[in-house]
Order: sequence, then structure tokens, then C-alpha cells
Amino acid sequence: MRRLCIMANWKMNKTAEEAAAFFDALPPLPADYDAAVFAPFTALETLSKAPLAGLGLGAQNFHPAASGAFTGEISLGMLAPFGVRYVLTGHSERRELFHERDAFVAEKYWAAVDFGLIPVLCVGESAEVREAGRAKAYTTAQLDAVFGDMSGKTLSKEVIIAYEPIWAIGTGLTATAEDAQDMCAALRAHLAKLLGDKLAAQARILYGGSVKPDNCAALFGQPDIDGGLIGGASLKPESFAALFEKGCAARG
Repeated sequence: MRRLCIMANWKMNKTAEEAAAFFDALPPLPADYDAAVFAPFTALETLSKAPLAGLGLGAQNFHPAASGAFTGEISLGMLAPFGVRYVLTGHSERRELFHERDAFVAEKYWAAVDFGLIPVLCVGESAEVREAGRAKAYTTAQLDAVFGDMSGKTLSKEVIIAYEPIWAIGTGLTATAEDAQDMCAALRAHLAKLLGDKLAAQARILYGGSVKPDNCAALFGQPDIDGGLIGGASLKPESFAALFEKGCAARG
């Protein structure tokens, strides 16, 4: 069985001091998991010097260029001194609010791989797309944009996909465990077409969309859901710890 993977996306929350206080207050976590926290840029230095209870450190955004005239952007080389291991690519808020298109998401993904980091590729559909019956075609096309042409490319040692239905992010709405499983299974089947059965079976597919302690067990217990990309429930130590406890229990 693929190891449970729970990742916190703090978005534009927590000062450096608040980030350190979070880990000071975090209860002990179960041992059988992989995890990371995607912290704001301003907290990375502080967290790089703090005990993170086994969580890897991630960055929420970056520019694929090594340097240049990109005001306000951060390069991968600028992140490296802080021990960043993971980076988000294709998050719906970057796509929707900041107009990052598929081609740019793909450029970022492969820049991270080439740099030696592990990109977490986010895919997902809006309510309009789902209501039109195009959810699977829409999300698998986002996989095509990154993995459709693998010539000259070598994957990172971990392939992590986060399925995040846009209509469920920050709304309190959550796909049913069965609906989420259906989509994640479709994504895995499409990865098999693009990357082969073995790599698709090894890839971890996370669900992100109003995951909370009271619904995580049903989600994480599904055969093609390997954990979660967590927003609001990751901001409080006690609710974040509960995700691990209940998630590990759900996976036996």
C-alpha cells in the first residue's frame, strides 16, 4: 500500500512567529506517514531551523527561471538554502486568480524536477465544468499538459498529484468519498496511459477540498486516495494532528 501523505497548504496565513508556535503546539504524530507543510516565503527561514515533527518543508510558489527581471518572484535557487523539498504547481488559486496556464504549469513542474525538488501537481475542475459533465476530460487534460510529451524528461523519485475540485476549496463543500475516489481512479488510469502501469500504481494521489478530521477517514480509506492537501484544517495544531490519527486508522 502507498504510504499516507498529508500536506498542509497554509496559503497567505501565519507570520514566521506564528509558524514556529504552530510546531511548538503540535501534538505527537503517528509514525507511518509522509507529510509536508507549504509555508509562506516569510516563514521558511524560521521553519528551516525548527524541529518540524517529521514534516518536510514546501514552498507554495516559484518562478521557473533561474533569475531575471521578474519583480516579486522567487527562484528555486532562492528556496534551496531553506531546505525546501516540495513545491506546489498548478494550484487552482494560481490558475484561477493569477492566470497560470497549462503550459506555464508544465514549465514550472519540469523546472522543479530538474532542480531536484518534488513538485506536487494540482488538478481540478470548477462547478461549471462538473455540471457540464466534463470533469474527467478537463482534469486529465491537465495531466496531458505536463506528462503528454515525456521525450528527454526524467521523472522525480516521487510523483504526487493533488485532485482539488475548485468548487470544494474553502467553501465547506466536499466531494463524497465515492465521487472523490471515482475521479482519483480516473486520474490514475490516465497516468497509466501516459507513464505506464508501474509508475501510475506508485504515484500518490491526494484529495484537497475542505478535508476535515470528521470526513478524512472516509476519504483516505478509498483505494486511490493516498492522503490530502489540506487548507483550513491544517492551520490549527489539534485539527492537523487529528487528520493523521484518523487517516492512519482508516488505512489500517
